[in-house]
Amino acid sequence: MLDQGNYYTMRMQTFRFLLPALALAAAMAPSAGLAQELDTQASQSILEQRAVGVVSVLRGETVAQEVFAPPFLAAVPAEQLNALLTQLETQFGPLLGVDSVTEQGQNSGIISLRFERTIARGPISLGAGPEHLVVGLLLNDFQPVNDSIAAIQADIAALAGSASVLFALLDGTQEPTLAVNADQQFAIGSTFKLYVLSALARSIENGERSWSDVVKLDRKSLPSGQIQNWPDRAPVTLHTLATLMISISDNTATDMLLHEVGLEAVEAELIASGHSDPERTLPFLSTLQMFGLKGSEGNLSKYVTADEAGQRRILEDFEDDVRGNPNLITPPRFVQPTAIDTLEWFASGEDLRKLMRFLVAFEDPTARQIMAVNPALPKARRDEWAYVGYKGGSEPGVLNLTWLLQDEADRWHVLVLSWNNPDAPVTSAELELLAQRILPLAF
Repeated sequence: MLDQGNYYTMRMQTFRFLLPALALAAAMAPSAGLAQELDTQASQSILEQRAVGVVSVLRGETVAQEVFAPPFLAAVPAEQLNALLTQLETQFGPLLGVDSVTEQGQNSGIISLRFERTIARGPISLGAGPEHLVVGLLLNDFQPVNDSIAAIQADIAALAGSASVLFALLDGTQEPTLAVNADQQFAIGSTFKLYVLSALARSIENGERSWSDVVKLDRKSLPSGQIQNWPDRAPVTLHTLATLMISISDNTATDMLLHEVGLEAVEAELIASGHSDPERTLPFLSTLQMFGLKGSEGNLSKYVTADEAGQRRILEDFEDDVRGNPNLITPPRFVQPTAIDTLEWFASGEDLRKLMRFLVAFEDPTARQIMAVNPALPKARRDEWAYVGYKGGSEPGVLNLTWLLQDEADRWHVLVLSWNNPDAPVTSAELELLAQRILPLAF
């Protein structure tokens, strides 16, 4: 998936929720009186006091330095804590206070904060010594309370730009649990790699290739990923390439597979899946082609104004000139949205539901196993499902999160969230929080 990262970094999305878990030692003590008071408390009581302190800091009632250790605040400044509360309260209503604290160790536990429409949980850890300042906090489990489809729909509508959500049974035998602009085309970033995975799985099912086939690394792209740094012509299996392509959104692995499977096969897979507007995405671009075109204003203009035949000629010339060598292109800076309405990979939520039907239909489970390597959900949400597979994509102004899920009754579900804004970058946390609110609607 595309992400501004380091100008042209492409990377996978995971749930981060703004407060990183930090294994840091506290180095700043509060007042001597407070230190003595804390020394007289049991560990559980200290955790409870610090949990109350976290709420007080988030509300702006207490300065952050009285509760959080300096190394934590160096990584997550007080201004970011304020932004966190604003974001959470926008999604979940006012912060009401501490719901519970469960001790798990001498200076660690699970904190639960009660908002109007959710309980936000996660690990909290305190530093050693009498001060016991917070050195780690990670809110990664959001359990909706008194939430509603209407409230979720309103929050989707409030996103800048345009957004789409589809949460439904894969087979379409029931009305979707939630559908907002589910038939509308959106730029999906690296979620397009699922079409490559499906084409590869079909080639293997047809006996044309094997997951264990070894190929030589003879073309590269720009990050995200790892194997752009591997030696030229390093041997690698198709299974390894596919796993890297989906689990860490490795762009070099993607371009290798697109070349090995063949452009025609991938385009045929997109059409055969029932994509509602294939002309919007065809010709099907490699990641390096996308980078090269978006990094050159002149070439970008020529490409987007050409018809499909002209675009294919431009791409053929690109391949002749570049031959899979990223050093021969000018990379885009990816600071602001760049041609996200005209040069991208596009799909609707319904298009991606159709593609998931292909992936579920393969008798060989390997493609689905690969999708499950990085499920992009906290453990509490994963444990509610028998299977969780994921792929997402992003670049400035573009975000897509797509899950394939199987419940304990063996029914398949799909959750697709897309958000495009041609005027400004979009933030993943807002869409990720929406996903945490939507998933419980299945039960």
